[in-house]
Parts: sequence; C-alpha cells; structure tokens
Amino acid sequence: MKENAYGPLCCIFNDSRSDGEVPFFLKTETVKNAQRIHRAYKNYAETPLVDLAGLARRLGVKAVFVKDESKRFGLNAFKGLGGMYALFCLICRELGLNAQTAVFEDLQKPEYRQKIQSLDVITTTDGNHGRGLAWAALQLGCRAHVYMPAGSSPARAQAIRSYGAECCIMKTGYDDTVRMTAKMARERGWHLVQDTSWGGYEEIPSWIIQGYTTIGAEAAQQLEKNGFQAPTHVFLQAGVGAMAGGLTGYLADRYSECRPEFCIVEPENMACIYRSAQVNDGKPHAAVDTGTTIMAGLNCGEPCTVTWPVLRDFADWYIKCPDYIAAYGMRLLGAPTDGDPQVISGESGAVTAGALAFLSLEPECRKLKEQMKLDENSVILLISTEGDTDPGNYDRIVHKGAFPVPEQEK
Repeated sequence: MKENAYGPLCCIFNDSRSDGEVPFFLKTETVKNAQRIHRAYKNYAETPLVDLAGLARRLGVKAVFVKDESKRFGLNAFKGLGGMYALFCLICRELGLNAQTAVFEDLQKPEYRQKIQSLDVITTTDGNHGRGLAWAALQLGCRAHVYMPAGSSPARAQAIRSYGAECCIMKTGYDDTVRMTAKMARERGWHLVQDTSWGGYEEIPSWIIQGYTTIGAEAAQQLEKNGFQAPTHVFLQAGVGAMAGGLTGYLADRYSECRPEFCIVEPENMACIYRSAQVNDGKPHAAVDTGTTIMAGLNCGEPCTVTWPVLRDFADWYIKCPDYIAAYGMRLLGAPTDGDPQVISGESGAVTAGALAFLSLEPECRKLKEQMKLDENSVILLISTEGDTDPGNYDRIVHKGAFPVPEQEK
C-alpha cells in the first residue's frame, strides 16, 4: 500500500483487496434476521435515498445518492438500528429464547417482563450510539447507563437522558471511557453493549454491526427502484469502523458479481483505520495523530476488531481529511445550489460528501479522481449517518460559516 497526498486529502490505495468471500456474519442471508426485527418494529420506515442529480452534474458523474439516516426512528441518526437488534438478541439470550424466530410480542409476556425490567445495559458513546441504545432500552423495557468522553456535547447528553437513561460526561477520552464502562459492567453484573470490539468481546458488537446492514439492504432496493442495479462507488465514514466495515462486507457480498469501489473516510486527527492500512501488517492499530475533531461520531482512536479484517480485505481506498472538509460537506448538503433537495447532515454524516466534492472538483485531486475511476459512468452511494445532532454547532457551521475552506484550497 502506498500513501499519497492530494491537496488536503491523504490517501492509501489497497492494492491487495480480496475478491474472496466476506465473513459469514455479514453475508446477505445471515443478516436477514436483523432486517426482520427492524421491519417488525411498530414505527419502522425506510429512510429516504435522496437523488442529488444537480450535484452529480456538477461533479461530472452519472449519479449521487445520499441515504438520509437523520430520519431513522426519530433519533436523528442511524445508531438505533444496531442498538435495537443487539438488545433484542441479548434479551433473547438472557430469556432462553431463539432470536432467529422470536418476535417483539414474546418479550411482552408476563413471565418475562420482570426479568427484562431488572436488566441493566451500559455503554460509552460520542452521542448517537448512546441515544440509540437508550431508545432501544426504553422500547424493550430495560435500564440503560450511558457514559460520554470528555468534550462531549451537553445537548447530545440531554438527548440521551430524554429516553430515561442515566448519562454522564466523563473527564477521559473515548477509548479510556470504553475501558471504564467495560470494568463497571464486570463489577456490577451489567451487560456491556458497545459498538466496538476487542479480544474476548465480539458477540454483542457483531449483533450491532449486523443491525447496521439494514441501511445497505434498503439502499440497494431503493437504487433498483431508481433504475440502478448497483453503485460503482460507496463512500463510508469510519470511527472505529463498525458501520463502515459492516456495510462494506454486506454490500461486497450482495454485489459480489459487480463489486463497488469502497472508500473509507476519516478525520485526519483520529484515523485509526487509515493508520492500520498504513502500517500494513494485517493487524489493527490505534491512531497516532490524535487531536480534536468536529466529527464527534468519528472521534475514536482504536479500530473495532470485528470489522477491521473486512476493511483490510475489501476496502479499496482509505482517506483522511481535515475538519473543514466535513464542514464543506455539511454546507453542500444543507444549502444546495444545484436544484437538489436539502439534506440536513451533521459533522460526521457529511464528511463523505465533502471528500467526494473535493476530490472531484479540485485540480490537485485530479489524479486521485482518475485513479478512483470517478467519471461520467459513476453511480455513487453516500450515507449521511446523522442530522443536526448538535444543533448549535450545525448552525455555526452551515449558517455562520465556521470551519471555512482555507483560501489556498478554494
């Protein structure tokens, strides 16, 4: 793997991408149970796949579609998919039920209600996962305890509390807070429901990741309704890489005969997937260039061990970029100038749109665009993973111009 810089974008091409089979837990047939559970939920609805035809013309590509996860379950982000499915599977395990055949009504039976109400789950979050888990716990009847790293948004913490969960902002960073909550779970007999994994803790994260694949299943069906059998390119943002790895694996299996190019995008100050690709020894590695980023949902320094092998073997490109790329993407989607519908996308949700636009339009990125085969035949899928989950920051960026593109990059 060779690292190159194209203006503000640092990029690694995976010259050893596998054409083999994806792990069993992400195969199309395997994850159908997650879709069954989600579709059975009383307030389930597909999130929109927004056709940005004007942006596609501007970028010189055939089509750009954005899956708008701000509409998911009223949570303003996608994470409820993983929280709901993992918690359903966990409760079924504790009750001795088969999660592959059980339904929500089973969990409402009187003989199970008291045991579910006495079940405590705990997690660390930058915001969206904790809110999704708190919501799922409220729906299913158990108790949630959520801890956030230093610097987390009070607005995001309050959103979590609104679902009845305990929520505290700590003085430690994300990865240290994860370790603290894992220790609390062991000491108190609570259940850790964390959206990352490590040696000895992989079953529950795998359920969460399977839950995320509902996004890919919906998007594939919606693309077909728009006349496209498959995307040619999929851009996915990564924190620990759980969502990115889950969708990469699922879509690589679903489109095994016409596999898209997968591009993984991270903040430059917290790029653990990029770092792992850069070291290139097959193992996951923590980010070394750590610092603040506006992309709170991607502010994670250690890769998810369950999905790193998927991203190692099936991703084509790894890109890291400065915060102003995410801000640029937020404005691009939130204040469209090409006749497109508005997509309200937060800092972590919009970074792929910003990166795509930059590498498509900036002269310094022309060579990268050619190498990625972004041209008039390209059909691009983006996932806007969150809406304005921090309304104050969204207003500062989109309406007041915070984090502008530097003059030398315009």
